[in-house]
Amino acid sequence: MILQTERLILRPWEETDAEALYKYAKNPNVGPIAGWPPHTSVENSRDIIRNVLSAPETYAVVLKGESKPVGSIGLMIGKRSNIDISENEGEIGYWIGEPYWGQGLIPEAVRELIRYAFEELELAALWCGYFDGNEKSKRVQEKCGFKYHHTNKDIYWQLMNDIRTEHIMRLAREE
Repeated sequence: MILQTERLILRPWEETDAEALYKYAKNPNVGPIAGWPPHTSVENSRDIIRNVLSAPETYAVVLKGESKPVGSIGLMIGKRSNIDISENEGEIGYWIGEPYWGQGLIPEAVRELIRYAFEELELAALWCGYFDGNEKSKRVQEKCGFKYHHTNKDIYWQLMNDIRTEHIMRLAREE
């Protein structure tokens, strides 16, 4: 599946994207605040493409007219989610390389994934989470219509081997 917006193409990740992924995912300002460690090498990024980003409904965020990804967005439906949700609901996760922060690209990608999830997949609700301190992610969710639902305090986050507070937002199809 390939999705398009005014400025973006959302397409499946390819192993040949490893170098572009590493370029942005090695930055310690990107991954840790989103819940994953910085990538350590191009090969590490290639492994992540094979084992994580190859999941269904996971997309490379590519600027139109370019070929290399600058970020990632995905929809985890039902049991694949990090949140305890039903099989007709999904969780959206995303990140974008630091040079592209503040340009409205991720809200644009999230809005397209919302449209796709509700209109084509006919999901009942979508969820998003952000960790304490990730104000950029919180703003994306608010811009896209998500409303605060609940907070999970002092949860163990395995990918980072630490304890975090996560805020959960929700958007129902009828909203």
